[in-house]
Amino acid sequence: MISLRSHAISLAAVFLALAIGVALGSGLLSNTLLAGLKDDKAQMQNQINGLTDEKNVLNEKLSAANDFDAQMSPRIIRDAMKGKSTVMFRTPDASEDDVAALSRLVEEAGGVVTGTITLTQEFVDANSSEKLLSVINSPIVPAGRQLSTTSVDQGTQAGDLLGIALLTGKDQNAPAVDDAQRDGVLVALRDTGFLTYGTDRIGPADTALVVTGGGLADDAGNQGATVARFAAGLAPHGAGTLLAGRDGSATGTGAVSVVRSDASLTNAVGTVDDVERPSGRITAVLGLQEMADGGRPGQYGIGRGASSVTLAQ
Repeated sequence: MISLRSHAISLAAVFLALAIGVALGSGLLSNTLLAGLKDDKAQMQNQINGLTDEKNVLNEKLSAANDFDAQMSPRIIRDAMKGKSTVMFRTPDASEDDVAALSRLVEEAGGVVTGTITLTQEFVDANSSEKLLSVINSPIVPAGRQLSTTSVDQGTQAGDLLGIALLTGKDQNAPAVDDAQRDGVLVALRDTGFLTYGTDRIGPADTALVVTGGGLADDAGNQGATVARFAAGLAPHGAGTLLAGRDGSATGTGAVSVVRSDASLTNAVGTVDDVERPSGRITAVLGLQEMADGGRPGQYGIGRGASSVTLAQ
C-alpha cells in the first residue's frame, strides 16, 4: 500500500512538472507571438512610409500647381474688372489672407475696391436677430427706397439695406443714394455693433464680394444661412454678387452649401468653395466679371454642388 507521504510526493512532482511545462510553453508561445507582432509592425511601418512618401509627392505637385496659378494670375485676370468696382464684405470666420489676396486681385484685374466691411459675430448670431432687424427697419433707409417684404429674416433684410446703400447698376430708375445717406446706414450698423470698417469712406460699387470661412461647427446654428441670405439680399441691387468660401464651406450648414441647396439663392448668387487656393481666388474675380458683363451666377470649385472648377475661357 502507498503511504500518505509517497502519495504527497507524487502529487508534488506532478504539479511541479505541470508548472515547468506551462512556464516553458508560455515562453515559446510568447517568443512566437512577439516575433509575429514584430513582423506585422515592420510591414505596417513600411506601408506608412510608402503612404507618407506618396502624400509628400502629392503635396509637392499641389504646391507647384498653386505656384503656377499665382504666377499666371496677372495674365489670366488682366482687365477682367476694368471699369468695374467691388465692395467687399468679410464674415467673422473669414481669413485675413483670403480677403487681402482677393482685394489685390480685383485691383490687378483693373477694378476698384471701394471698401471692406466686416460683419461682426453679433451680425450672424440668431440671438441678435431682433436687435438687428430693429436697426434695419429704423428711419435709416435711404429716401425714396423701400426694403423688400418678400423675406424678413436678418440676413436678407441686412443685405437688402446694404445693397440699397452701396450697390449700383442694377436698377437705373432707382433714386440715387448720396454719401450722407450711405454713411448714415453704415454708421448706424457700426454703432450698434453689427459692422466694423476702416476710416476711409466706403463708396458705391457695381459688384459685391462676400468672403467667408470654411465648414461650421455643429453649434453654429443658422450662421451659414444668415451669410448666404445676406449675399442674396445684396444681389438684386448690383451687377453681380459672389460668395467665396474655403474648403468645407460647401458642406453641412456652411454658407456656400446653403446657397447651392436653394434654387432661389443659386439663381442670385455666384459661389466659389476653394478661395484659400490661388485657383479659387482667380475664379472669384472671373465670376464677378462674368456677372458684371451680364452673365448668370455660377457655382465653382471642388466641393459639393459645384458645376465646374472654374470658368471656361
